[in-house]
This record gives sequence, structure tokens and C-alpha cells, in this order.
Amino acid sequence: MDTLGVVMNGVTGRMGYRQHLVRSVLAINEQGGVELSDGRRVTLRPVLVGRSAAKLEAIAARHGIPDWTTDLGAALADDRNAVYFDAQITNARIGAVTRAIEAGKHVYTEKPTAENLDDAVALARAAREAGVKNGVVADKLFLPGLLKLRRLIDGGFFGRILSVRGEFGYWVFEGDWQPAQRPSWNYRAEDGGGIVLDMFPHWAYVLENLFGRIEAVTARAVTHVEERVDEHGRPYKVTADDAAYAIFELAGGVVAQINSSWAVRVNRDELVEFQVDGTHGSAVAGLRRCRVQHRSATPMPVWNPDLPVTEPFREQWQEVPDNAEFGNGFKTQWEMFVRHVVEDAPFPYDLASGARGVQLAGLGLRSSAEGVRVEVPGAGA
Repeated sequence: MDTLGVVMNGVTGRMGYRQHLVRSVLAINEQGGVELSDGRRVTLRPVLVGRSAAKLEAIAARHGIPDWTTDLGAALADDRNAVYFDAQITNARIGAVTRAIEAGKHVYTEKPTAENLDDAVALARAAREAGVKNGVVADKLFLPGLLKLRRLIDGGFFGRILSVRGEFGYWVFEGDWQPAQRPSWNYRAEDGGGIVLDMFPHWAYVLENLFGRIEAVTARAVTHVEERVDEHGRPYKVTADDAAYAIFELAGGVVAQINSSWAVRVNRDELVEFQVDGTHGSAVAGLRRCRVQHRSATPMPVWNPDLPVTEPFREQWQEVPDNAEFGNGFKTQWEMFVRHVVEDAPFPYDLASGARGVQLAGLGLRSSAEGVRVEVPGAGA
């Protein structure tokens, strides 16, 4: 059995620890490794990297991981380590990933890949010129709800798709009377925070892979909650956007509207939901569920404000069955990237696609600041 050394930077954070280390890398090893096309298996040897020796040592002890260090250079210099993974805060990513590329490591990273388009493009170019494999996390495409949605699209269920409406978000506590569920850097623009930079890269690959190329964006980014309390109990001024309301125009005439907010209370079945409407049917997909209404079963509501609504609208939709066992989406993509590194299996979510996500975030912020519709350069080519 082959073993692949993986330098994991940023595993002391919530996402890096829970989704990437525990539920992906360690889970892969527990199942006996990643199976390759020829039947061989590859296990992963994580090397934990971060700034806090105490936190790293605690995580390593908890999971029986022998290799950890606060010296990124030493980890990258070790020839046994073939892959570098980055889950740090955004403004630390470009430097670390660049060092990994220069060290000849294959790179896999969380998004956004950078804070601005120039850096994101430079990163993709550096990886291409160095000849290293590279990938960006596109976890939402692997959610059970969106996998079911993909199945419907591929099966022609919708006919011609007309529009997409997305709702994402939840109330993040301000940190005074209840602890915030997100780190304070998310709310500081100077640290790479903001919901546009955080979420528009997600919407970029979701829309691009499911519905079509994004040709234009009109957005309004706002800061609803202007003061919060950080992890140490200190009040701070919010300098980044915590909500964004956007219209994305897609190739083929599809219009997508997506609201993203950390200042909204949830009145929907899941924290993210997408409604897709087409000439032959509609669907509502979330993290796990997907419900449909075909045109043959579409009721005929009549607007009458003088009478109470008696139509059980939600009951008129049909649940899409699982028809498969859906694993953790982060783990699934890790397995894909390992196969990409070891046997050159396809992996479409590269640093170039990550740069398109950063580009969309920048265009969204420009649209908001200038109050204009912004076309995506090269989208019509």
C-alpha cells in the first residue's frame, strides 16, 4: 500500500479540523485508503502545520498523529510530503501556497484562493508553470441535495431552465450575550473577511457547473451589524460586509438570484436552498433534500387577498429519493484529488476555477460600490 505525505496548514480552525482532517483525511485512512483504478490503495500521512504549538500538539495527541510542526518550511522541504493543503485565513493563503508551489508540492486549497484577482491568477499561473497538480475545494457540488439536482438536470427534468433562486445564511450571534459561531476575522476586511469574498466563490462554481457560465452580476453588499465582540470579549468595529444580495445573468438566458447573509433568521428547511424553475418542472434543493413539482402536477393558485390561503403548497411537492449512499462531500473531493495526484485522474476544480470565483467576488463588490451591472470579462468569448 502506498502512502502520500500531506502537509495540512490551518487544521486548528473549525473547517480545517472538522471537515478536512477528521472527516476527510483520517476517515480515508480508517476505510483503508483511497482505491485507485488498478485496485491499489493509497493512505495519507498528515503533517499538521500551524502557528500554535500547543493546539497542534493537542490535536496530534487526540488522534495519534506523530507529525506536526510550526515550521512550514521544514514540512515543505521533506521529500516524503507530496501534497500541501491550505485552510488558513484568507490573507495568509497566497504566501503559503506560493511557497508550496516553489517547493514542488501539489497544492489543494480552500477558497477563496486569494483576496484579489491578480493574486489568484498569479497563483494559478505559478502552479501551471511549475507543473504541479492543483485543486480548490468545491464542496457544495457534492452535497446530497445538489447531487440530486444534478441528476434532474442531466435527466432533462426541467425542460428549459428559466431561473435559479438561492437563499443562504443564518443569524451569527454578535458575541456579547452569546458567543459568535464564526471567527471575528470574517468581519474584518483587512483580514480578508466579508461574505462576498467568502460566498461568491462558492456561487461561482455552483452556477458554472450546474447552470452555465456567468456573464454579468448586479450586487448590493451591506454591513447590517456594525459592531461585534471578538473571541476575547473585546468589542470591535465591523469593516466587512455581512450580507449580499445579487443577480447573476448566465449563458442561455438563465437568471440566478442569490441572497447571502449572516444577519438573517432561518425560515426554511435548510441553511441553504436553491429553487430552480424550468418550463417542464421545478425543484427546491438544500444540503440533503431535494423536492420537485412537475408541470403535470402543478396546481393553479388564484390570487385572492380577501380569502385565507387553503392550498397546502409545500405538500404539493414530491421528494427525490436518495437512490445512492452519499458520503461526506469534503471526503469525496479529497479522494478525487488523491487520484488526480497519483494516477492523473480528472479534477476540474483547479486554481484557474478558483480564480474565477475570486473574480466574481471582486466584480460583485464593484457592482455594489458603483451601483451598476457589471459584465464578466471574456464571458461572451
